[in-house]
Amino acid sequence: MRERLIQKLEQINKWRMQKISNRNFLIVCAFLVGIVGGLAAALLKGMTHFIAALLQDDIEWHFKYSLYLIFPLVGIFLSVLYVRKFMPGKKMEHGITPIIYAISRKSSRISPKNIYSQIITAAITVGSGGSSGLEAPIAFSGSAIGSNIGRLFGLSYKEVTMLLACGAAAGISGAFNSPIAGMIFAIEILLTEFSIPAFIPLLISSALAAVISRILYSEPLFHTAATDWEVKSIFFYILLAGLVGLYSVYFSKISNVVKNWFANIKNPYNKVWFSGISLGIMIFLFPALYGEGYITIQQMLDGHFNAIVKNSLFAEYRELAWVVVCYTVLTLFAKSFASLFTINGGGNGGVFGPSLVMGGLIGFAFAFGVNQTGFIQLNVPNFVMAGMAGALAGIMHAPLTSIFLIAEITGGYTLMVPLMLVSSISYLINRGVMKHSIYTKVLAESGDLISYEDKDRTVLSMMKLRYVLETNFVVLRPTETPLDRQSDIIHSKRNIFPIVDEKGKLVGIIYSERLFSILLGEEDGRDKTFAVLAQKPNDIILENEHMDVVMSKMNKEDVWILPVVNGDDHYLGFISKSSVFNKYRSLLIRQGQYLE
Repeated sequence: MRERLIQKLEQINKWRMQKISNRNFLIVCAFLVGIVGGLAAALLKGMTHFIAALLQDDIEWHFKYSLYLIFPLVGIFLSVLYVRKFMPGKKMEHGITPIIYAISRKSSRISPKNIYSQIITAAITVGSGGSSGLEAPIAFSGSAIGSNIGRLFGLSYKEVTMLLACGAAAGISGAFNSPIAGMIFAIEILLTEFSIPAFIPLLISSALAAVISRILYSEPLFHTAATDWEVKSIFFYILLAGLVGLYSVYFSKISNVVKNWFANIKNPYNKVWFSGISLGIMIFLFPALYGEGYITIQQMLDGHFNAIVKNSLFAEYRELAWVVVCYTVLTLFAKSFASLFTINGGGNGGVFGPSLVMGGLIGFAFAFGVNQTGFIQLNVPNFVMAGMAGALAGIMHAPLTSIFLIAEITGGYTLMVPLMLVSSISYLINRGVMKHSIYTKVLAESGDLISYEDKDRTVLSMMKLRYVLETNFVVLRPTETPLDRQSDIIHSKRNIFPIVDEKGKLVGIIYSERLFSILLGEEDGRDKTFAVLAQKPNDIILENEHMDVVMSKMNKEDVWILPVVNGDDHYLGFISKSSVFNKYRSLLIRQGQYLE
């Protein structure tokens, strides 16, 4: 049955290639990706809110505190269990980083399992109270949809990459009902170098996803009536931008610390216990940490400024303004740990949503606190929205996405100037301290990040050593002599010979010029073994080294060819500048076609 399906698909694809150009077919695929991406976004939101309602509705309030200790732990446990049972030998990838890695190092290939696994695990995690966001999982699921549709129809790398970005745009658009922000997200985060024609497929996918999502799940993310900003408050928007920028630096740094904590816990179920119990305690103290946290932000936008304290252990002090401010600040810092514990403990989700919530909390605490001084009265909801934009811009290094996302989901187009100001300043502060965003830092450190600021390094990072490894060399043994291998040496087309022992370890190398000199009697050594004649190579290349390191070694030693060994010093072959330059040229051509 499967073989017949594959044959039928191949026949359809052959007919398609004869009748429809790839450029036009890409538009058709963008329609398909948009529709499926919109369905996936609606499904994820519906599943998450169904699970949340199932766990919370019809439960007496005095029991909820106790259940808050259990629900997040159960959600993370079920997510880990799903991965270990239904994705054997694999771990759940989450966030935007794996999408960027797929573009950089995996020819934009994403496993089809991520289409549904991201939705299932994210719905379980967040619906059960995990303090993370749904946006990264749905962007990941959408990217997997686009990648696999492109591969299904045998499209090229640049076309598959475009459909992957269309899927991510569709996911963000469907999650937020914000087609412009979805498109800009794909361009700003995934397609960092693009041309005008790239807009068309992205627009189609993003718009269709928003339509489909709105039809199936029409409830908007936020309800607000933004009022115009006042010139006299512009100084306070600048102060807010500075605070948000500094906090985004703190969050970027603390994310690495938490990640290292959990990396030291080898047993995945121990991670579940530690993160689940810790998260339950934090939610017990700060109920606003339960789930995404958007309900708390909506209450602030509605003017219910003491709602964050209302259902907590400190509810009796909710009328004291400074208690509200201090409690909000504590909730803010707790949110950073809660979201990171959820993700690193085994739950699925991203920091996209938590960034919005943390930014909103900063904006609220700042504006509400300033109002208590009596010096000036600031519009608190406006500052909540500006804080959301600033946090997203700083943490993700995506100022345009943050501006248009907040403007779309809140209807706050009247706040464009404050949004632009806060987002840009926050972004510049974070970028000044953290060269890379929270998504790209790990990839940059491992050399797996495409950077269009350094095209040579970018192309080299796309190159895999095994594709330029040359193995057609005559191998000499340490116990042999030049006379023993005279015929092989004379007829060899290579000018270098590896000397390898019986265990496969590289002993040394010897060049043809010296061997010919010995065989012609110009140099003594015809009866000497290769163990004696071997010379140490200028340097060696390890099989897992990146190509920019390889070229650095070659340039440092001013050599054209170097031997390659594995971790046990076993000889694998040679790598030459000629093979690297040939591969470099082919990749440069492909990169040039990336988004034509």
